[in-house]
Formats: sequence, C-alpha cells, structure tokens
Amino acid sequence: MRQYEMFELCITAGGEIGEMSVEFELDGACTLQKCFYDGGGVYKARYLPERTGVCRWKTVGAISVSGQEECMPAEHGRHGRIKAVGTHFEYADGTYYYPFGTTVYALAHQSDELVRKTLSSLKNSPFNKVRFCVFPKHYDFNHNEPPFFAFERDGDGKWDVSKPCYAFWHRFEGIISALGDMGIECDIILFHPYDRWGFSRLSKQDSIAYLELLLRRLSAFPNVWWSMANEYDLMDNYTKDDFADFARYIRKNDNFGHLLSCHNCFDYFDFSQPEITHCSVQDIFVSEAVELKKKYNKPVVYDECCYEGNIEYGWGNISARELTDRFWTAVVNGGYCTHGETYLSDDEVLWWAKGGTLKGESPKRIAFLREISEALPSPIEYLEEGVGRLTEEMILGYKKNGIPKNLKTDFWVKGLTSLPDERIKGFILRSRGVCGHCGDDAFIWYYGRSCPAFCHILLPENSRYRVEVIDTWEMTRKTVLENVCGRLKIALSSKEGMAVLATKTDAYIVVSRGLLSVAVLIA
Repeated sequence: MRQYEMFELCITAGGEIGEMSVEFELDGACTLQKCFYDGGGVYKARYLPERTGVCRWKTVGAISVSGQEECMPAEHGRHGRIKAVGTHFEYADGTYYYPFGTTVYALAHQSDELVRKTLSSLKNSPFNKVRFCVFPKHYDFNHNEPPFFAFERDGDGKWDVSKPCYAFWHRFEGIISALGDMGIECDIILFHPYDRWGFSRLSKQDSIAYLELLLRRLSAFPNVWWSMANEYDLMDNYTKDDFADFARYIRKNDNFGHLLSCHNCFDYFDFSQPEITHCSVQDIFVSEAVELKKKYNKPVVYDECCYEGNIEYGWGNISARELTDRFWTAVVNGGYCTHGETYLSDDEVLWWAKGGTLKGESPKRIAFLREISEALPSPIEYLEEGVGRLTEEMILGYKKNGIPKNLKTDFWVKGLTSLPDERIKGFILRSRGVCGHCGDDAFIWYYGRSCPAFCHILLPENSRYRVEVIDTWEMTRKTVLENVCGRLKIALSSKEGMAVLATKTDAYIVVSRGLLSVAVLIA
C-alpha cells in the first residue's frame, strides 16, 4: 500500500454471496468501502489512502477476514486526488494543479490499437486532463460499434444493470490507470444524449444502480473526476431535479470526495448546488470566467469553447489561433479551458470523437501557456483595473440608487450608467482588459486579437520587476525591462496575440508546494 495510490483488496468467495464491505482504518480515520463482485468468485474492495502508517482492515458481511498493511509515503510525482480550493485546484498534498484538458469522447469504445495510439499521443501532449464517456456515443464520425458495453443484456434484450460486463470495466479501468501513470486526470462523463443503444433512456432506478457500481469500482482511483453529463439539458429522459439527485447520491457514496460538475449545451447547470465542486461550462464567451467565479466562488473550467478543426459545424471549425486566443483569455482572467480537435479524415478518426493522432497547431501553443502558468508563484486571479473593476450589478445599482460622490466624474461609471440595462453587460465584457495577477508577485496582460504598437502597465512602487513581452503564437519570450516599477510604456509589435508578463525580482517567492515548499530568491 502506498499513499495516494489505489489499494485493491481481493477476497475469494467461490461465487456470489451477497453484500460485503471492508472497513479501512488509517491514522485514526475509518472508511467503509463497499465491495463489488468481479467475476470468478472474487470480490474486490478499493481504497485510496491519503496518509501514511499502519492501515488495518476488516470485512463486514458474509465473510470475516482482517489484516493490515503498511502505507508507505507517496512516490515522487504522485500527489493524490485533486480538490477545489477556493476558485482554483490543488492536489491532496497541496501542490497546485492547473487543468489543461482535451476531449476524446469515445476513447474507451475504440479498438485496442486505436486506444494505444491515443494514449501515446496524450503522453506527448500538453494535456493533463481528458474528458471521455462511460457509454458509447452515436453521432457524426461516431458510428462504430464498441468492443464491449458496460452491462450485459437480459433475455428481452434490455440492459441489465445488475450484470456488469467485466471485460468492459477491466478495459475501462486499464485506460484510467494508464492515464494516471502519465499524470493525466480522467474527467469521466457519466451520461450523455448521443445514443442508439438505450443508455440515455435508463430509468432513474437503473441509473442509480449504475452509479452505485461505478462508485464502487472507480472512486478509489486518484485521477478521476465526475462529469454527471455532457450536455445534460439535451437529455429529456432526466429532469434537473434528477441530476440534482444524482449529484447528491454521488457525493454521499464517494468516500474520497472527487471533483463533480455537469456540462451544458444551452443552460448552465446550477453550480450553486453544494455537491458541485466547480463550474464545467460550454460557452464561447470565456471572458465571463470573471463573473462566474464571483457568482459561485468555485473554479471555472470552459470544458467546451469550440474545437480547432474544419468540419461543417460552427462548433468544430475554429482556427488554431482562435482556440489559442480563447485559452489565453480564460487563463489570464483566472479560469481554465479545454481543447478539442475536429479535422476531417478519410478514416473518420477525429480526435474529439475517437482520438488517434493530434493534427492541429494549437496544442504546442497550449503547452507554451501551460509552461508559463505553472512557473508562476500561484494561480492567476483577475486584475480589476479600468472598466474591469466594474460589474453589471454595480452599474445597475448606481442607476437605481445614484452614483457615489467619489465616482461622479469616473469616465466608465458615467458612460455605463447612461446605457440601457440590456447593453451594460456586453459593453463591459467587450471593453475590459484581459489581465491577471498573482498577488503582487506577478502581473500579466493579454491583448488578444488587438494589434497595439505599445501599451502602458502599472506596477507597485514598492517592488522591482522583470518585464517580458510574449508572442503567444510564435511562442517567444523576450525580457525588455529589469528592476522596474510604477507606470511603464512597453513596446509591442503591432500584431495579434501579444502579452506582457511582469514578475517580482526582489523577494522570495514559493516555486513549489506540497510536502516540501521551496522558496527561491529571484534576482
């Protein structure tokens, strides 16, 4: 047994003998894990130890067995499950986690050869999270039959959720394990509407039984997230209340508290529900991460903001430059973003659907952004300056109750309060800058599709900074000023995709966190 790694206890029973659980006790904390039958007369209980020391266990149920294991400290590079902390993410050991995800919906429903090719591509990619489904997907470019299904059929040809297909689950778990060994999180989609087999029409009772099996089998994997649905609002078999019930069921029966959200097509899910850990959003307006973070005080991940590609649909034919721009906009505003790729192929193997090989130009630019983000001393928060310090709610309040005396002559306040109510939000979103900061240790400005020849930035007077100009498309960084502060004019190159990064050079900053925090003097 090792800290932050799934421990599997196998109990030979000679056949199915009914309900059984295992109680694990480690460092004074007790966890009761329900077993699942895995065929061949074997029951299994899975446990995720997050502490070290002697772990004592005993079965509860038809068989009475007990024992103990020494839980050894985590191996290098193993940080545990991810949790939401405020509006960002951390591993169990406190190390920051910055999600740079991608989408391969039907990853688990392809041939072994194609799965291997996809895993190889992911290993050499910048992506540390992948979204994929438990159930197969029927949609354009998704017409193949999967090798296995999650359940067996009954005598009437209907899915019998009491009879799992062991071959399916073993294969699915192998994919999760392989991704975990690469440091990649699995954002597992539990339900979706794109179906010709009947999984989207399961009764609520059968859906709960499916979730019970899934939690028993998968909840001890450290690298899983639960996405209740892809485009939940297209699933007419379930109501919003049903999904709220699913969230409560998952939270109650997942002993390890994995991340949980729900992805939309049109209407955002109710992210205020206490069981929901973060906002999983489909929307092209990634700059609204600022508003969503304020509203819900949870991390915001744009899990779908259109895909780089060339198919006929508008959601799947944006350019690599546009997707790169959306990543930078979301991240610098304090949110996160997820990649997808939909380039036509004669074999109909499109990355977003089946995986295979990445063909686009955005992944290496996303890698560049990830490198910059992870080198910062802390996650980025939105920098409220200029019109960016104002919100729709504030302006509506000023219109109703009057403008405060100290803001009577403010350019932005005067202008925004003169607008009709319905124009205020859009005007703010179009006008404010894309800028962020890590306390006063680092500041970053991103100029998007604008082409300024120069910009002005304002840095604290009581510190000194190194200033770099970044070309997000060419992936270059050039130091232009050192040991500076205050108001500065920075020359740019009159082209799209430019950014400016200022990092403090006169103080100790934390460059890694976790079991060991290291402070380094940057000079």
